[in-house]
This record gives sequence, C-alpha cells and structure tokens, in this order.
Amino acid sequence: MRALISVSDKSGVENFAKELVSLGYEIISTGGTYNKLKEAGIAVIEANEVTKFPECFEGRVKTLNPYIHGGILHRRDKQSHLDQAKELGVEGIDLVCVNLYPFKATIEKTDDFEEIIENIDIGGPAMVRSAAKNFDSVIIVTDVADYDLVLNNLKNGTNSVEFRRDLMIKAYEHTAAYDSMIANYMNKRFNGGMGAKQFIVGTKVFDTRYGENPHQKGALYEFETQFTNKFIVVKGEPSFNNMGDISGAAKIAASFGDDNAVCIVKHGNPCGFAIKDTLLESYTEALKCDPVSAFGGVVAVNGTVDFDLAVKMNEIFLEVVFAADFTEEAVEELSRKKRIKLFKQGTKKLELANDPYNFKMVDGGFVYQDSDKVLENEVTNAELKSKRAATQQEIKDMEIAVKVAAGTKSNCVVYIKNSAMVAVGMGMTSRVDAAKAALRKAEDMGLDVTGSVLASEAFFPFRDSIDEANKAGVKCIIEPGGSIRDDEVIAAADEYGMALYFTGIRHFLH
Repeated sequence: MRALISVSDKSGVENFAKELVSLGYEIISTGGTYNKLKEAGIAVIEANEVTKFPECFEGRVKTLNPYIHGGILHRRDKQSHLDQAKELGVEGIDLVCVNLYPFKATIEKTDDFEEIIENIDIGGPAMVRSAAKNFDSVIIVTDVADYDLVLNNLKNGTNSVEFRRDLMIKAYEHTAAYDSMIANYMNKRFNGGMGAKQFIVGTKVFDTRYGENPHQKGALYEFETQFTNKFIVVKGEPSFNNMGDISGAAKIAASFGDDNAVCIVKHGNPCGFAIKDTLLESYTEALKCDPVSAFGGVVAVNGTVDFDLAVKMNEIFLEVVFAADFTEEAVEELSRKKRIKLFKQGTKKLELANDPYNFKMVDGGFVYQDSDKVLENEVTNAELKSKRAATQQEIKDMEIAVKVAAGTKSNCVVYIKNSAMVAVGMGMTSRVDAAKAALRKAEDMGLDVTGSVLASEAFFPFRDSIDEANKAGVKCIIEPGGSIRDDEVIAAADEYGMALYFTGIRHFLH
C-alpha cells in the first residue's frame, strides 16, 4: 500500500505518517513535507523517484505526472486497468493526504500580485480531485482534523466505501471553496467585486431544528469562523428565525462601541433601544418603547448581563438574550425560565463581523451588494438646513437615531429622546404612515415624544411627515434629503422652529 502526503499545513503530519508506516504504507512525499518527514526519521520516497522526472520550473511542476495520477486514478475493480498499470509500471496510490497552498493567508498579508499568483495551488487540487474521483479505492484526506478518524478506521477495519464517500464529498467541498476564493479575489481586484460569477461559500456550524416553518429544513453556515469563535450556546437551541433576529439586534447594539447599548428586536425590527449609564437602565428604558412587542422578543446586550439585569429581564417572557457575556448568577436567574435561550460571544462588548458584502434571494437567483453601514462621521458631517441648530443632546440622539433607522425595515422613522427610542414605525408603504403608526404606538404606551429627535432612513417626499412630527412635539429631524420637495420640507421645519439636517446618505433596508 502507498500513501502520498503533500501538505501546506504540516501540523500533526509526522505522527500521521508514522502511524501509516506502522500499518504497512509506503510514504511518497514532495518538497517541504518530504523534508519534514525525512528529518523525523520516517522512511519516505521523494515524488520524483516515482515520476522518474525532476521537479521543475521552481517547483511549479512536481506531481502532474501519469505515475502519480495513474497510481491514484486507475480502477482496482477493472482488470484492464490493472493490466495497463502493470504494463506501464504504475504502482497504486491508496491514500492521498493533501491540503493546499495558503492562498487566503497570502492575500491577507500582501498585495504583491506575483507572490499571490505563486500561492495558487495546481498540483494539490489535481491530486485531491483524482483521489476523490476514485474514492471507491482511494482514501482522500484534506483536513488535519481527520487524521485520527482515518487512522482509527484503518486500524479497526472500518475503511468502508461509505466512509471514503464522506471524505470524497469533503474533498470536493475543499477544492470548490479554494477555487471560489481565488475567483472572488480576482474579481474583487480587477472587476470591483462584481464579476461574471459570484461564489458564496459558508461552512456549516449547526443544523436548525427546521427553517422558518416546520416543513422547511434549515442550517447556519458561517463565513470564516465568525460563529465558531463568537457564538457560544449557554442555554437552549438557536432556531432559524432566532438567528435573523439575533443578527439584527446585535448589529444595532454593537454599532455603539463601548456604550451600554441594549436593543430589543421582534420579527426582524427593533422595538426597543436605549443607551444609559448602566445596562440595567438601558434595558429598562428600551423596554418602555414597546413592552407588548418585546414579549417573546430577542434582546442584544452590548456588555455583560449581571444578576440585577437578569431579574429585570425575567419579569416578562423573552425568547432569546444574546450578550457579550453573562455572570454565573445571571445565567442561574435567567434559567429559571425554561423556554428562554441564552447565547454569548465571550467578549467584553459585542463585536461585529463587518461583512463587506451581503446578498438577498430573489426568485431564480440573488442580488448581491456592498454591505451598508452608517459612517462614523455621518451625523457630524450632516448639513444643517434649518435656521435652528441642534443642541448637544439632540446631536447625540441623532447619532443613535440614524444607526437604529439603518437597521429598521423601510419605510421607517425612529424617534429618540434622551438616548432612548420612544417610538418607531417600520415596514410601511408610505413614510407618513410610518410616522403616524409610531406616534399612535407611543401614545398607547403612554410615552411622551415631545422634544425627541426624528430620523428617517430615506428622504421625506412631502412635508406631511414634518407636520405630523410637529404635532408630536419633535424638535429635531435628520434625514438624507434629495426629494424634489426638499424646499417644502425645509420650510416646514423652519415654520415649526425645528432643527433639520440632511446626511446625503440613504439607508434603505428592504
């Protein structure tokens, strides 16, 4: 039996090779892997002894040879293949262990295109694909984490076709992801990220019990290791729908840096938000905005949930609390509610992945775009359009309102007062309806919006929203501007003595 080992990630390779030798395998290797195994005292055959041809072109060609690929690919169940292999002097290769040149690490450390090109693996993917194609007879190993699994199967006589088939699938996932990464990089470098093909690759983290509804399958896939490293289950099982709400709530709460931000989300939209001196105060104020919608909602906490906050949270039913961390006492207190789910990042404050792109399914395909985010200077650079300027507190409230509005489904308006959301209207077909709906809800909750800041994620097409805001006592408005009736909107603001700012940046979220 023969095994070909040629790996970029050399962790654990010495022990793997030693174990294979003890099981009766001859080891073939190349380049740095060959040197490492030889230095470890392992009997190893250099690939050029097999190929009868030297490595050439500065190592670009090592294994692209019939003695290698013939050894991997010939079928052991066809006598004609066996006869031809004997005739040609091709010896079988029964196990291939390959992982690929570190393209990702290269593009992260350098912009030197020549170095990047040299770190595109050619022979590696070819060997992986060859071994995977012939999985009926050949074991293909592409993951360091599978070394022990492979050895155990070999030792226990459980090297079944089904086992090799699973490794085959993993191998093609490996090469597909690798090629996708290269293609996406080249399109980003030369085509602005929007090439003729777009590849979206994720790694499964876990299956959800079902999708949006019980008759649908669902699973969470991650980019890089965002969830593997920063999504720790404390209690409960995250559902498909939970993950969307957690993402929405966390994006808003985490966008405020070190502030004690708390965001409550229901069905993808914020129904409560506040920043106060303590997280307990922030949650208490956030809950006031809409405690009815908060029932069964998802809460993102930009910090550590302590016992006092946990006690307050347990006053109503919350489905999910996602926090930077929890104290042991808080977990014990919250766990008194059987149905609550607790997840954390294990950090001091929530940290965003800051994905550079996002996409949305449409019937038959998907639309793909640069990710939207509120710029740090968006409010400070906003243009004053009214006669009255904002107060310091209003400026602070504008900064909050713009970020919350950007994370709220369009059409939306957000009312912020003293660093807490007091009203929100979202997902409406007209902006004035969103404004009215928000105010009706605030009235139902007994909340006073007088003196609040109003933010809209897009321009007001008519002055009617300003008229409604004035009736509610709003004194400051921030919006993108850009309507053909901006002059009417500005005139209305001046008529009511409001401060009005245009950011020039729209934040639709559909």
